[in-house]
Amino acid sequence: MAHLGGMEHITRPFILAFGLMLAATTAQAACQVEYKAKRDKPLELYYDVTVVNAPCASAEAALRAQLAQQGLTLLKVLSKKET
Repeated sequence: MAHLGGMEHITRPFILAFGLMLAATTAQAACQVEYKAKRDKPLELYYDVTVVNAPCASAEAALRAQLAQQGLTLLKVLSKKET
């Protein structure tokens, strides 16, 4: 049993370091989004592909806010892909 105790001593820091690395990777997640948007008065339609600094699960909300700052309204997300 003493040998297992030594292994736990080595394994715990490794697991902690792996967890921190995974958390850092997740925090930096980005999503490539293909979308359609519009601007009114005069009507302008847009099709674009952009990278949003958010995981794909929340990319639509982040993109909607980003487009609103440009006076655009998101019409439809056509595809999403983790980058």
